[in-house]
Amino acid sequence: MTDPWGFLRTPRRPVPARPVEERLSDWNEVYAGQVLLPLVSQQAGRCMDCGIPFCHSSCPLGNLIPEWNTYAKHGDWRAAAERLHATNNFPEFTGRLCPAPCEDGCVLTINADPVTIKNVEQAIADQAWERGYAPPQPPQRLSGKTVAVIGSGPAGLAAAQQLTRIGHTVAVYERADRIGGLLRYGIPEFKMEKRYLDRRIDQMRAEGTKFRTGVDVGGDLDAGELRRRYDAVVVAVGAMERRELPVVGRELCGIHQAMDYLTLANRVREGDLPRSPVTAEGRNVVIVGGGDTGSDCLGTVLRQGAVRVVQLDINPEPGDSRPQAQPWPTYPKIYRISHAHEEARGREGTDPRLFSSATLRFEGDDAGHVRALHLTEVEPEGRRPRPGTERVVPAELVLLALGFSGPERRSGLMEQLGLTLDERGNFARDAAFAARSAAGEQPGGTGLAGPDGVFVAGDAGRGQSLVVWAIAEGRAAAAATDRYLTGSTVLPAPVAATDRPLVV
Repeated sequence: MTDPWGFLRTPRRPVPARPVEERLSDWNEVYAGQVLLPLVSQQAGRCMDCGIPFCHSSCPLGNLIPEWNTYAKHGDWRAAAERLHATNNFPEFTGRLCPAPCEDGCVLTINADPVTIKNVEQAIADQAWERGYAPPQPPQRLSGKTVAVIGSGPAGLAAAQQLTRIGHTVAVYERADRIGGLLRYGIPEFKMEKRYLDRRIDQMRAEGTKFRTGVDVGGDLDAGELRRRYDAVVVAVGAMERRELPVVGRELCGIHQAMDYLTLANRVREGDLPRSPVTAEGRNVVIVGGGDTGSDCLGTVLRQGAVRVVQLDINPEPGDSRPQAQPWPTYPKIYRISHAHEEARGREGTDPRLFSSATLRFEGDDAGHVRALHLTEVEPEGRRPRPGTERVVPAELVLLALGFSGPERRSGLMEQLGLTLDERGNFARDAAFAARSAAGEQPGGTGLAGPDGVFVAGDAGRGQSLVVWAIAEGRAAAAATDRYLTGSTVLPAPVAATDRPLVV
């Protein structure tokens, strides 16, 4: 404990975001250039170094938070980076994208404000790169074993890096034209600039990981043939089966799945397109869905110049305080303001969200383009429409951000690898691994799915979840794969919070 009075004397002070007007005029990160090291070190000093650090168990990766808080407090960024990378392959991703359940598990949260763990994590990760503390780690010797990783999102990349560093020859197959999965084409630039992703990919290439883009395993390439060519296969294709909205008028032009819209916006940022063919510029926009994807759409349409934006959330508006049914240290469902909502409030003066609201139907013009959305309020229980609450909002662009229901069914991947689906629509796998993952615990078990030597990691087996869970499952699948190939493993995998993972 660096300062036994730090949590009493120092108030919580998060790193400030850039002004709303400034960031709406560009696509740079919300916090670009704002991570102030003296502020971060001071905030790290609020950590109490608890005897039982509940922040550990609240983090799927089991991050050693009190340890790297201590180093950050003293400005020892090398030691802090070593402890951070001991459990997390990509802390610069999680420091920007994770909703920080660790902060809700902080002991200070019982009756005060938690430590700004997410800010400290991002600062340590960035300092590691700036100071040269994150060099490539190629293996000292090769094992002679080969592994194919299908999918290059955070789960696939984490599994690939761990397996490469331990000495296996790893090839990552990605059907898109660039590596990164949703990190590349789903996450907007203002949440994480792609230069951080490119930097990690360059590091992995230097370590020996091979990348194969533009290869649709299950389509262009038979997955069964891939399994015969490699000693093991890790399936990390994510959960990309999009939920639909089966209401009258869904076929009208101007109604798009959120991920299609976000992908086009990201391709503009990559330089592939001069202008997105689906833009919010000069239009009334309705976003159907109140989750993170809906928030990403909101920030994007604001930057594209939407006239007005409404976001529908079928759930009732949460309260400001933790519900009794969600006691500390659980991650509570409370009223939260994302950066995009802050931007909308700064421009419009109000929160763009309409809670307890559902779509009844769409209305189009004579040309077959959507022009309005009919909505209704719904009951909290059962989500039944409330009579007499129907209203109409103008909509020239509608974005469906309704989440995902498991891995895509259109690919032949499942049949070719002999995979099956569980009751939730995800790829079925080892019972112990699946049970712990579904229960919200850190993943354990073998991760085996289908025929011998096929492992499933991330959203493909867990369902739609957080980036920190994807990395945790990628690491766990890598350890299971290494054990399968060699009979034992020294690779760390997220296990019970009382266990300390080894440094690779």
